Amino acid sequence: MASNPMYQFNVYRIGPEIKISEVDLSFTNASLFMVISSLAILIIFNLGSKKKSLIPNKIQLLAELSYTFISKMISDTAGSKAKPYFSFIFSLFMFVLFCNMFGMIPYAFTVTSHIIVTFVLAAFIFIGVTIIGFIKHGFGYLKLFVPSGVPVVLLPLIVVIEVISYLSRPVSLSVRLFANMMAGHTMMKVFGGFVISLGIVGGWLPLGFSVALTGLEILVAFLQAYVFAILTCIYLNDALNLHH
Repeated sequence: MASNPMYQFNVYRIGPEIKISEVDLSFTNASLFMVISSLAILIIFNLGSKKKSLIPNKIQLLAELSYTFISKMISDTAGSKAKPYFSFIFSLFMFVLFCNMFGMIPYAFTVTSHIIVTFVLAAFIFIGVTIIGFIKHGFGYLKLFVPSGVPVVLLPLIVVIEVISYLSRPVSLSVRLFANMMAGHTMMKVFGGFVISLGIVGGWLPLGFSVALTGLEILVAFLQAYVFAILTCIYLNDALNLHH
């Protein structure tokens, strides 16, 4: 079973079964690594902000660089109006990043390799951004679906395309993260299996691929968190500034 590359994505219950009506609320390995990721974020940034020394230690430097990185990303992408949403974007980026990175540890569970997790995050972002858009602009937010300068003849077709594109945002946002994490971890497991099956003599080539793929996956783990956060900023920019 463990040799199956898809076995690593199995969700299983930890502890007693908890059910309310037909809804299963049992604690699982996915829940465990979400808690671990959240606690790691809280501990690191609590330690990083506790002692603000002129010459920062490694944890303080990490916290300050992360803060600056996200702040600049929001300013460049969504402008000054998006500053009140810094805490949410920062938390979102860190949660996805830590879940991705913890998934790189052998025998750990990659939370973001499950579509249900990434889709819930993406759906929450989509609904939140839509609400913000209507609060800021009222029904004028619907102008987002009517690009300026479009000929009247093409307008009905363009509006339909824009609406479909808008509604597909949570799907594309969630599938991008889920697919990249699942594909990468599956490939790592496959090449790891080749190393074991071919032994010392023939396993050097797949071992080299595994090492290279591990490095690539660490980069992908960061990039996917960045893409998830920056697309959220772009959607927020549409809601706040109504670019169309």
